[in-house]
Amino acid sequence: IRLLITAAILVFLVIFARTIDWRDAWESIRSASLPLVAAALAVNFLSIIVKAVRWWLFLRPAGSRSLSLAIRATVAGSGLNNVLVANGGDAARVVFVSRATGIPSSTILATLALERMFDPVGFVILLVYGVIAFSLPPSLEEWRFPAELLLAAIGVFLIWFVYSSRHARPGDVHEREHATTIWGKLKGYLSGFAMSTRMLATGPRFIGALVLSMIGWITQVLTFEYAAAAAHVSMPHAASLAALLGTNLSLLIRATPGNVGVFQFAFALATAPFGIERNDAIAVSLLIQTLQIVPMTLLGVALAPEFIFKGSKARKKTDELVAENEPAMLGSVAKESEELGGTSGEA
Repeated sequence: IRLLITAAILVFLVIFARTIDWRDAWESIRSASLPLVAAALAVNFLSIIVKAVRWWLFLRPAGSRSLSLAIRATVAGSGLNNVLVANGGDAARVVFVSRATGIPSSTILATLALERMFDPVGFVILLVYGVIAFSLPPSLEEWRFPAELLLAAIGVFLIWFVYSSRHARPGDVHEREHATTIWGKLKGYLSGFAMSTRMLATGPRFIGALVLSMIGWITQVLTFEYAAAAAHVSMPHAASLAALLGTNLSLLIRATPGNVGVFQFAFALATAPFGIERNDAIAVSLLIQTLQIVPMTLLGVALAPEFIFKGSKARKKTDELVAENEPAMLGSVAKESEELGGTSGEA
């Protein structure tokens, strides 16, 4: 089914691409204002830093106290997301931090799940604010009431989640730590994930994560506005917000690495009601994706080997320490056994 959906999307993208004057779009990019391009690049990178700090809010109590590690892993994961489908970079983030710190991957996965949970929460808040404060296209306006209901449901869920975390019992996980069957190990892993999630869920962390999420979304709006200004395209605030909402809805199906093509289609569709010409919309969207994909992909690919080899070296060092101490440990065990044997004989 996924292959059929991907094929259908690619067919529509080819049809859409044939209606674009790519020469004009490329000329708009070539004549872009370099200072504004630099500003767009800076605020886009700031959004990645904000996301890393939000993850660190949950990583720190889980045992990973290094903010630098959270930032480097987030940058690496964001870069790999651009070359992998289905957000494969997020899975890499879990592996990277787990290998670098020795913390169980189920715990790191729980921190990532909590961190990523605030992306849709911030998106819904932004959508509700957008349809109230601006005149958005009908395709987005019709989501106002469902978004308001969803926002209320999210609020109730977060309050319940924080409240229920008070009753979490660590002993529930340890019962399955020594499972030998595949099903037992799977249940143990899922239990560890669930327990870690509950133990990390507190009101102050949730509030901090929500504030950081909104800051992250604001930086993304600024990225869109600076990129449009750099390409000499006059785009109102409502158009930037509509483009951000529309392109993020298109991310629900990652048909291509970096969502190239789908992003341009969604951007042009969202900005058309504001009088933005299709060629101008394509020029701006191409500039935005160039700023978002190229630098982050280069950084991500450059940082990935560091985590891989760092994890391998850490595991090798641990094995060497165990090998060095093994004779002393065995000698100590043998001595204790002799003492216990002598005591038993005397008794």
